[in-house]
Amino acid sequence: MSQKSVKPLSCPEEIARQSLQFLDENPDLVWVEAFVFDLNGVPRGKLVPVESARKLFSAGLQLPRSALSLDIWGRDVEDSPLVFASGDSDGVCLPVSPLTHAPWHDEPTAQVQLQMVEPDGSPFFGDPRGLLESVCARFKKLGMTPVAATELEFYLLQDESDDNGYPIPVAQSETGIVPATDVYDLSAVNEQREFFDDVRRACEMQEIPADTILKECAPGQYEINLNHTDNLVEIADKTLLFKRILKGVARSHNMRVSTMAKPFGDLAGSGMHVHLSLVDESGKNLFDNGTVEGSDLLRHAVAGMMATANDSMAIFAPHSNSYRRFQESSHAPLGIAWGYDNRTTALRIPASPPAARRFEHRISGSDANPYLVLAAILAGVLHGIENKLLPPEPVKGDAYQVESEMLVNTWSGANRRFEQSDVWHKYFPEKFTSLYQLLKAQEFREISMRITDVEYQSYLNRV
Repeated sequence: MSQKSVKPLSCPEEIARQSLQFLDENPDLVWVEAFVFDLNGVPRGKLVPVESARKLFSAGLQLPRSALSLDIWGRDVEDSPLVFASGDSDGVCLPVSPLTHAPWHDEPTAQVQLQMVEPDGSPFFGDPRGLLESVCARFKKLGMTPVAATELEFYLLQDESDDNGYPIPVAQSETGIVPATDVYDLSAVNEQREFFDDVRRACEMQEIPADTILKECAPGQYEINLNHTDNLVEIADKTLLFKRILKGVARSHNMRVSTMAKPFGDLAGSGMHVHLSLVDESGKNLFDNGTVEGSDLLRHAVAGMMATANDSMAIFAPHSNSYRRFQESSHAPLGIAWGYDNRTTALRIPASPPAARRFEHRISGSDANPYLVLAAILAGVLHGIENKLLPPEPVKGDAYQVESEMLVNTWSGANRRFEQSDVWHKYFPEKFTSLYQLLKAQEFREISMRITDVEYQSYLNRV
């Protein structure tokens, strides 16, 4: 019996061509950062001397498959099938876009994003980018294409911390009779104009579709929107690459950026809102039926996301700190409600021309992984469409005062709900959900063992 030959893995031809041309046109380069994004959205990879960079565009880069499921502290997950049980074997990481400049470094540096596959070229179940690709493919079979944009809130911080080691916003509000937030204040944006100018230049170099910049609801808090695209994997790529730009440029300005969901207990949390619509093969918006209310398909999608919202909280709010963001009258939702042009709801239908009809998903924090967030949102949309679900009446007015099913509001509860959900076996590979459960269970155990300074101050000598 003849054996089938295995074709060697290689970088996509056009990406290789553009990248090799980039190396020829930039002879001053010293380093190339080559990385994948793990389940927490943390870049994992290697700093490659430019002399060795050409190899990346022939055979890719080998990394342990376990590198994509490291916990938030960079440790192996106990009992993971990717560590000792499999000999901690390698996957192959192939470029998914050409080389680009990383202009915030002192030495000339480029970067390349990779995606992990198995050595035989098949998808690796632990790569969150591949997971999103698989969910998007289900829409293609239905003749539909999701179109999405993201809005990312973040804090710009001073490089130094206070006496307790806590972060300080760049615009620490002065003590006064009335605390100031300066929301939408252009002067607060212009105070950091040099930083934002460098961010804009880096976005242009990396073809990140950054749009408007606005001052958000707390000292040092800002939001930048990314323009919509009909390639959801690409918008997730760009959102994570944009985070790298923010943090890299901030370091070059002796500042820091945090996309932690709630870095300050008494200030606004940071969300990652997602705008999404569906178009058919001719580009027509399937949520538009010429009315303000939108189509039945829009309502099916909303109902599906409402039905799966709590199953998805371990993805939308993936860390211990994530749950501090959900507070009444905070613009972070508490209940599973929807409404038209209503920012107190979890799902908002923005005011727009009918042709731009879409929903805004307002649950996720800026600390969430965009690949997983979009995959979970799309799974909810599919669930609603496939079962022709219908939502309750839209909420008018203050959703915080309306009775509705509440979002799971603890990390342990969200992890348990994710583990017990019967939704994911229809949309995600079982190997992925098991791996994600192990990862979050380990992080939860570690955090749960830690005693906070406020507990010592409150209880050590008083009870």
